[in-house]
Amino acid sequence: MAKRLPPLNALRAFEASARQLSFTRAAAELFVTQAAISHQIKLLEEHLGIKLFMRKNRSLLLTEDGQSYYLDIKDIFTSLHDATERLLARGAKGAITVSSQASFAIQWLVPRLTTFSSLHQDIDVRIKAVDQAENFLTEDVDIAIYYGRGRWPNIHADKLHTEYLIPVCSPLLLQENAANGKPPLLSLADLSEHTLLHDTSRKDWKRWFKQVGVKGANVNHGPIFSHSTMVLQAALHGQGVALAYSVLAKPDIDSGRLVCPFNDVLVSNNAYFIVCRENQKDIGKIIAFREWMLAMVGAEQEQITDGQLN
Repeated sequence: MAKRLPPLNALRAFEASARQLSFTRAAAELFVTQAAISHQIKLLEEHLGIKLFMRKNRSLLLTEDGQSYYLDIKDIFTSLHDATERLLARGAKGAITVSSQASFAIQWLVPRLTTFSSLHQDIDVRIKAVDQAENFLTEDVDIAIYYGRGRWPNIHADKLHTEYLIPVCSPLLLQENAANGKPPLLSLADLSEHTLLHDTSRKDWKRWFKQVGVKGANVNHGPIFSHSTMVLQAALHGQGVALAYSVLAKPDIDSGRLVCPFNDVLVSNNAYFIVCRENQKDIGKIIAFREWMLAMVGAEQEQITDGQLN
């Protein structure tokens, strides 16, 4: 009866140790302790019934049997590595389904997709808009955009933006004789004469007024919208001043359809994350889409933090 093969972990420990001639460096490469490497080598030597390493002048050396064995198996590990790389390269083609809240998809993702498609013509992107705040990485979805604090089980998450809440309104509200009959919005005190627009709840405006040091502001008036795109639309139509998410408001700010009457920003407790399943993070098409998104948000984040919102 043929002798069973050695455990794979022991073989990996031996290959790394023989290549590095160091248990310490092998442990660092494999993200384990030196004691774990020594334990695996001992198991392998007991399994094979031969000595693989020896110590000489505080250096780690291969025995004659160990050297012979290493030369025989090192090409096997190289082949495994190459096969994995070829598999992942094939994964950089085909369709990829990305799910996101409708507001993020409409305001940020869809306008930028042409850039991704020009860079990765072999990847066909499919956008799935959802209403849930998170946990919409269903079986038919490869990548999702979550909004939260970045802690989800079995999920690989990369933070996109540090999210800011910023006051925005139509430029019409800054003019004399505005169409809505309100005085021009020129100072924080003028906010009391204008309608406040709320995204989901009134808590954000309360936090903003507290941060800027305005006391007695009445935030208990103005409409509340269930979707961020709706509060932005209300602001675009001159219906009031919105406290909007910077990522979602930026396209309209860049185009001049919205302006920031004040430079005070409120750091959100949450942020947008690009997520995928932990066991799929190294698939080629997922890597390509993730790296593209992370690259795109970099310059935009700098603009926000440098105060270049106007």
